[in-house]
This record gives sequence, C-alpha cells and structure tokens, in this order.
Amino acid sequence: MVSVPPISGMWVPEIVLLTLAMTISRMRLLIADSQSSAFLSGHFAGRGYETKVAQDLEQAVRLTREFSPAVVLLDAVFANGLERLRQASATAKLIVLADAPDPATVFRISKAGADDLIERPFQLKELEARVAELGQSAAVPVPAAVNGSDLSLMYGASAAMEEVRNTIEQVADTTATVLIRGESGTGKEVTARMLYSQSSRRDRPFVKVNCAAIPNELLESELFGYESGAFTGAVRQKLGKFEQANYGTIFLDEISEMHPALQAKLLHVLQDGTFSRLGGKREISVDVRVVAATNKHIEQAVRDGQFREDLFYRLNVITIFIPPLRERREEIPVLLTYFHSKYSEVYGKTPPPFSDAAVEKMMSYAWPGNIRELENLVKRYVIVGNEAQIVRELSNPRALRLEAVSASVPVAAPVANKAQHSEDGPSLLEIGRRAANQAEYEAIERVLLQTRWNRRQAAKILKVSYKALLNKLKAMEEEKLASESRHNPS
Repeated sequence: MVSVPPISGMWVPEIVLLTLAMTISRMRLLIADSQSSAFLSGHFAGRGYETKVAQDLEQAVRLTREFSPAVVLLDAVFANGLERLRQASATAKLIVLADAPDPATVFRISKAGADDLIERPFQLKELEARVAELGQSAAVPVPAAVNGSDLSLMYGASAAMEEVRNTIEQVADTTATVLIRGESGTGKEVTARMLYSQSSRRDRPFVKVNCAAIPNELLESELFGYESGAFTGAVRQKLGKFEQANYGTIFLDEISEMHPALQAKLLHVLQDGTFSRLGGKREISVDVRVVAATNKHIEQAVRDGQFREDLFYRLNVITIFIPPLRERREEIPVLLTYFHSKYSEVYGKTPPPFSDAAVEKMMSYAWPGNIRELENLVKRYVIVGNEAQIVRELSNPRALRLEAVSASVPVAAPVANKAQHSEDGPSLLEIGRRAANQAEYEAIERVLLQTRWNRRQAAKILKVSYKALLNKLKAMEEEKLASESRHNPS
C-alpha cells in the first residue's frame, strides 16, 4: 500500500467540519467520478456546496471552464486530462481519487498538475475536510503571499528581481496599463497580483482571464458578457469580466493569444473605457486598470500581422520584464526552502530538506519551466519522498542543461545502448527503431527549447498535430519511467 497525502488516517472533529462549512459560501464543486458521482454530488450539495457532475473528460473540461469550480474531484481514469483541466482553470484545485495507486502513478499524477491524490476507500468526513481546505485556498482572490513576506523570496533575492520590485513600487499606485513579459513560469501572475496589492484598488476586484485557455469564439462573451437571446443558449444576461472588475484590476494573461478580431474591441475599451455586451445596443462604461502578460516576442507578432500595433502601444505603457530562473539562480535555495515548507504543510508530510548534492544539481539545471517547474518538483518530492528519483529526473541525459540554454545549442543525448556482441543482443531492426526514437526525441526537445516549451507552437514547427505531440511526450515520459524501473527495481 502506497502512502498518499494527506488525509489517510486523519481524524477530523465535527466542529472543524461545521466551521469549514460555514465559510464555504456556496463553494462550487465539480465531480467527475465513474464510481460515485451522484452520491458525492448529493452529499456535498447537502452541505452547502454548489455541485455539478461530469460524465466524461470532455464534459469535465467544458464545465471547468464554464462553471469555474473551486475544486474538481476527478476519477483516476480521467487523470490523463489533468493538463487540459489545468488549462481550463488555473485556480481550480484538482483532487484525484484513485484505487491503491502505486508510486509511479502517484508521481505521474502529481507531475501532471494534481493538487492532491486521495486513495480509496476514504472516510467522507476526511474528504469533506480536504475539499473545504483546498477550496478555501482556491477561493481567495489574492494569495496570502501578496500581503505577507513570501513575495520577498522572489523580489529581492537577486539584483534582477530587486529591480523588478522597485519598478512595481513606482507604478503600482497609478492607473497606467502594465505589460508583464517573461518566459512561462517566471511569476508573471504573482507580479500582477503584487501590483494590485500595492495599489489603491486593492480592496476592489482582481479578475484574471487566461486568453490562451478560452477558445476564441468564447473569449468575447467571457470578457464583455452577453444579453439574453444574443445567441442560441443565451437564456439569461451574463456580465463579462470587465464589468466584474469595475473599479478594480483585470489581468489579461497570455494577451498575445487573443484573436486579432477581438483585439479591436479591447483597444476601444482601453481608449474610451466603454463597450457593449454581445447582443446589446447600449454602451457600458467601466473604470478598470488593465495589466497584461505574455511569454511571446510580441513585436514579432506585430510584424507578422498577428497583433495590432496600436493595441501593443496601448498595452506597453509600462513594461516589466521577469528574467528566467536560470538568470537568477541565487534564488533557488530560498525558493526550495519556501516550497518545501509550503507543501509539507499542505500534504501533512515532512520529508528531510534537500541534500547539498541535490541542491547543487538544481543550481546547474536549466529550469526551462522556471519557478513553476521548480515548485512542481518540490511538490513531487514532498508527495513521493524520494530525493534520488528527483535527482535522476534532473540528471536525465535528455534534460536541458544550463550551459546548453546559454549557448542556444541542443544537448546531444547519448545514443541507444549498443548491442552486445552476443546472440541475446537486440536485432538490427530494434537498433534502428531505438536510434529513430532517440533522434525524434532530441528533435522534439530542441524545438520545445526553441519555443520555450510552448507545445502548440512546437507542434506547428514539427508539422504534427497538437494531439500527436502530446502523445509523443507521453510516450517519452512512460519510456523514462520504465527505464528507471528497470535500472532501479524495488
């Protein structure tokens, strides 16, 4: 039996559950469980939750985007869709329900973005406590780190981030539009929230919209709302994100992914502070401070006709560039300590701190996923409790090293194991297959590095479908885990 976090054997007093239930305030819960969706939905609905049930993964992804749940309870059979659920909502907490998961499954699920994994059979009171705890953290509009000392871990631990902090302090309490730039995972949303927390609008709404996670045909109604009867299925009026953010701040993440046809309407809002809902005739005025972010070279998008030049200049009043983690490695030990403490508390587990040898490995690693990748690595370590497994991941021959990123030269991974000169060695066909797979994997990783791990862009460059690329990446991960199992049997 594998030990999974964090509720196994935990006794939860009734008064604690009652206290948590009083603070739920109709918290939204999405349940996609092949075994007990109806039962769990009725159980949580009776305790004040607003629940919806998804019958399959596609419906779960759609409801995650439309229903905006605080927590998603997901059957392990749908765990291959964790990444899609995370794209549909960056804030929803994802809890996977699994039957006797083995360590490899726990590792894979945590790496895919799950916030918790609970083993069946479980006690309902324990599940309630975990859903309430994670749901409350998802519902907080501004993370506690904004008002505490946690942000000092990023802003000041290096000269580059101290400069970012100084810029934030200078522009936070203004109405100027801010464009935050940097690679994926560097902390652009944290920067936006820090701007918000230091502004005079900090007691007003902070509304985030991920322009890349919402289909183009839905993004306009998401931003500006619609009137009843505007289109088939619009049975009631819906307020858009700009109205929800009135007198506050709206954070438009991945702004470069917005369709050019919608950019004109956004430009109009930035210029005049007015817009009309879909199907509406009257102009609506709003007072919203706009903060946008992108990980793309947006000037190139302007030159390619993908992004309006006038909108770019409207957004680019103040620019804050967040440097990648490999350019501020002195922050790594501090961030390791912070995330270790954070997830030890979240999962109720206290593995020992990383060894000096492990920290040294991390200091030399390229971190293509930046702080997000480091955070997920620490999360996996806290869950699995196996430092050697984490170090092997960083030491993998296909891992992108710091020197390779700095020189913009792909790392040459070793070729497949040479055939032994014996009758038991692999056939010529097998050797050719391994060599072809190795070359394919190297090409994929080289393009991922080139696109800074934007898989959709990488798929276009490689001339394969996005789904095909995801399948290749999944196969690479499975091969890696199988190889580790062969070399490290337990």
